[in-house]
Amino acid sequence: MTPEQKTALAGFLDTAGDYLGDGYRRPRESYDFAGDPAAPELPVRESAGSPDLGTGGPPLPSPVSSGIEEIAEEIRICGSCPLGAGRTNAVPGEGVNNPLVLVIGEGPGQDEDRTGRPFVGRAGQLLDKMLAAIGLRRQENCFIANVVKCRPPGNRDPAPAEALACRPFLNRQIACLRPRIIFCVGKVASNLLLGNEEWATIGSLRGRFFEYPAAPPVPLLATYHPSALLRNEDLKRPAWEDLKLLRSKLEELTGN
Repeated sequence: MTPEQKTALAGFLDTAGDYLGDGYRRPRESYDFAGDPAAPELPVRESAGSPDLGTGGPPLPSPVSSGIEEIAEEIRICGSCPLGAGRTNAVPGEGVNNPLVLVIGEGPGQDEDRTGRPFVGRAGQLLDKMLAAIGLRRQENCFIANVVKCRPPGNRDPAPAEALACRPFLNRQIACLRPRIIFCVGKVASNLLLGNEEWATIGSLRGRFFEYPAAPPVPLLATYHPSALLRNEDLKRPAWEDLKLLRSKLEELTGN
């Protein structure tokens, strides 16, 4: 990230913290960020359902896009756990086929339940800014999903039975998308994807890559949920370090 990108992201988080607090605009810290080495543009992956600019008509569905849409249709009619009875919309996920990064959160919130799209509220807007700072966008080279596809009441953590009921959908999405890296945001997604019987804190998981047992194995990085960054400004710097680590791994894997 450049010094300007870091300063802009810090300012956004400062303002969000004031807004979520008492509304009072506190004195701002003077940031003096150093720039990272210039990062080349990351590859753009094929977007599901994008128009065929060569013929003017819709594209022929690829096996990946067909598979992902089939999973999404099953999710939209699923009634395997009680969450389905209280939803407005299921939230299968969105993004591109064969993404560089698959971002996984815990579950939809109120805005996501209303729209059927993942990470569109305040935390989602921050997530988009964080990803954009290292050249990632859901429209170009990411896919964004959740552990559970329907909103838990009151935005509580998913119950073990709910996560278990939704896990086959997530497993199939990972197998179909074949991401280069899995980026888990928050303790729920991170511990579930890592298969931890005793849940660890994000503070103890972040800052290093794990191996998700796919074929072939997929590097997995855990970090704080964007909503945690909105609540606690002290988490901003470690989250930026995680983003830089993610970017470095992508450059290593893609050669860009």
